Amino acid sequence: MVPPPDKQRLDRGAMLALFAMALGVFVIANDFTALSVAIPRIESELDTDLNTAQWVIDGYALVFGVLIVTGGRLADLFGRKRIFMIGAALFATFSVLGGLSPNIETLIALRMLMGVGGAMMWPAILGMTYAILPEDKAGLGGGLILGTAGLGNAFGPMLGGFLTDVASWRWVFFVNLPIAVFAMLVTARQVKESVVDTSVRTIDYAGVAILTGGVVSILVALDEGTTRGFDDPLILGLFAVGAALLTGFFLVERRQGEGALVPNDVLSNRVFAAACLAVLLMSAIFFSALLYLPQFTTKILGYSALRAGVALLPMMGVFAITSFIAGSLYARLGARLMVSLGAGILAIGMFLLSRVDPSSTYAALVPGMVVLGIGVGLFYSSITTCAVTALDPSRSSLAGGIVYMCQIAGGAVGLGLNTAIATSASNLADGIGNAFLLDALLALAGLVIVARFIDSTEHTHKHHHFRWHRAHA
Repeated sequence: MVPPPDKQRLDRGAMLALFAMALGVFVIANDFTALSVAIPRIESELDTDLNTAQWVIDGYALVFGVLIVTGGRLADLFGRKRIFMIGAALFATFSVLGGLSPNIETLIALRMLMGVGGAMMWPAILGMTYAILPEDKAGLGGGLILGTAGLGNAFGPMLGGFLTDVASWRWVFFVNLPIAVFAMLVTARQVKESVVDTSVRTIDYAGVAILTGGVVSILVALDEGTTRGFDDPLILGLFAVGAALLTGFFLVERRQGEGALVPNDVLSNRVFAAACLAVLLMSAIFFSALLYLPQFTTKILGYSALRAGVALLPMMGVFAITSFIAGSLYARLGARLMVSLGAGILAIGMFLLSRVDPSSTYAALVPGMVVLGIGVGLFYSSITTCAVTALDPSRSSLAGGIVYMCQIAGGAVGLGLNTAIATSASNLADGIGNAFLLDALLALAGLVIVARFIDSTEHTHKHHHFRWHRAHA
């Protein structure tokens, strides 16, 4: 039975626990963007070049994206609180060591190890957040996580620029320690360990290895393809290897049963599959805006790195605010309407931004950024809740990991396509406009998918099952 409303209120302990989850998300998301403005200083101090220094960012994102599904499965199998604590300890330790790095090779290696910790933390946080929230507030889970992530992404360039200017880029790493330690202390006191199925405690090493190899091959091919050219034999070979491994992964997983990295009930869930496919398409849009809007403001409008980061606030700030609001709207409007609304607004936002030309001012970008921020906030928080609650509660961390992997993979594919289009135009502004127009079309394709395959009636039934199961676990 559903508890009466007075038992569904958030008490002080639950609020503290949610604050700890938010801090964990903030520090992970912040680290994706905070170092972007510090790269020139890292190049200078560690005597390296841009192509090598860029791996300080790319290495973190690559490891995080590759291992997040494994982190989600470990959290569901061995306890979300336990995996979060281990991940946060790794993240904090390697952050401090990263700040002490004597050379670029050590820094890149430690950043990749930070990605391991982040990949354990993120899905565990998502699973714990849905478990902490009362049944009638489950829709707030996606909004809290994605809203806080939006704040972390938005403040990253400003925090990184401030610390780099007044102290050193190394403090971008050092500040992670107190935040992570505080989140761990609050989690240890306020969060109960999740109920785990002790009958399935084996790790699907074959699945981990095949998925990791496939995703790494695809992501490296996309990253290197922008410089080598996508017709380069090495790039084509990496794409072929990646496609073969990912195909093999699905074949292997179907024979692994309950011990699979991604069990059959996850692979065969129609709503979850549609949500993941929509995320793949939509993520090209968000990542493209994050890359090419700063390109426009720095190279065409002449902004500094820090000012270019601040210039993203109309998009990132609205994204964060909308994400927090989307949770309550989700409970009222349902999955299909909320996700479809977000997808449609994303398409409108990218279409507005695609009208840029060499004479455009910053003011001309603001309406498109605001609309895009609304679309991102509505879509990502709603699609996350939709995907997680489409599955059994015991799969919530795994579901969160898969959705985020799709986001990173979709972003990488989208950036490859956008880069090819942007660099083929006669000038940067027109190239960005052409790329953004492609992104608007991708958003429309995502809208068709969610409108066709996400059924509000069916999903509401599964959502109630999710809530009942969690209440009686």
